[in-house]
Amino acid sequence: MIEVRNLTKSYGNKKVVDNVSLQLPKNKITSFIGPNGAGKSTLLSMISRLLKKDEGEVYIDGIEIGKWDTKDLSRKISILKQSNHLDIRLTIRELVSFGRFPYSQGNLTKEDEEQIDQAIKYMKLEEIQDKFIDQLSGGQRQRAYIAMVIAQNTEYILLDEPLNNLDMKHAVEIMKILRGLVENLGKTVIIVIHDINFSSCYSDYIVAMNEGKLVEEGHTDNIIDEKVLCGIYDMNFNIQNINNQKICVYF
Repeated sequence: MIEVRNLTKSYGNKKVVDNVSLQLPKNKITSFIGPNGAGKSTLLSMISRLLKKDEGEVYIDGIEIGKWDTKDLSRKISILKQSNHLDIRLTIRELVSFGRFPYSQGNLTKEDEEQIDQAIKYMKLEEIQDKFIDQLSGGQRQRAYIAMVIAQNTEYILLDEPLNNLDMKHAVEIMKILRGLVENLGKTVIIVIHDINFSSCYSDYIVAMNEGKLVEEGHTDNIIDEKVLCGIYDMNFNIQNINNQKICVYF
């Protein structure tokens, strides 16, 4: 389990994450939702130790994150940020192989190669795995980076807006893959996501933030509620039940 206690991060006089405490369930998909600037991505980065916290504590399976050995932590938790840029020219396969570095330290074993193959197959990149990253569309590139995270084979997978640059078809494919990682492989997936309907249809648990504060959290069915969402986004929602899924209409 990931437990956050009184986590705070400030830039100058502005608290971008303000005294947030929560517990994130294991073997589930948890979505972080809320308006732009709510602090979702900053919170995700502090949970992974990618960003230093000002105050508070983060516990990964009962151990405070500052006490984790770096190599052990990179085998436990992986994160994909919104912006990814490499100054070196790599193929998809070479990029995905980076996910095995916590295990191989650059000397790939047969097991590493098998994990790379599986991740490439998961993301349906087999036919283009030898293409260079700079030759890919935005959607293909995003899928390649997600494959790298899958190859890392961590228990906890943190993704910051994984649907960026994806069309509807590929966005649905990504969410189905994430759902499969949870249900078939027992992973714990935590995502920052803007599309409230993807969150509704694929998440087990939702954390809602606004202006750096935790405003709502709970099981998806409890958060996808007209009154609750109106309080988070300050706009009206009409929720329709379609094929046993709660679909938000807000146009």
